[in-house]
Amino acid sequence: MDDQLRLRTGDSALHSWFILFIRFVALVCLVGGVYYWLRLIGLYPGLLWRFDLMPWQWQTICVSLAIALPIVATGLWIRASWGAVLWVITAVAQALIYTVFARFFEYFPALAAVNIAFLLIYIAFRIGLFLQGKRALATPVR
Repeated sequence: MDDQLRLRTGDSALHSWFILFIRFVALVCLVGGVYYWLRLIGLYPGLLWRFDLMPWQWQTICVSLAIALPIVATGLWIRASWGAVLWVITAVAQALIYTVFARFFEYFPALAAVNIAFLLIYIAFRIGLFLQGKRALATPVR
């Protein structure tokens, strides 16, 4: 039954756009991971340009995201379910870090808005694919 559903919905335009979206998010996560690695090795032009000069909060977040984001990018690129789960966790964490916990980190609402927008687009795609699959199961096979 799963194979029949995949045959009916696997080649749809919505599915193709979803894959392109996931691959784009994977590339964004990879760039984000490189950004945090650049901060860790000291190639960041700012006050917190070296790891030993960062407060412990920044050290924790930079190390965590420098490790997590490339892993997330890999999981999203290969479309593994764990990639999406880790991406949701890191996107929500970044949104909280740069808005709610801004007094410990920095206030960067644009990054938080991008993460929330990506999450909302992802949810819309998943709902659309679910409804498309439901319709495909409802139609008889001829």
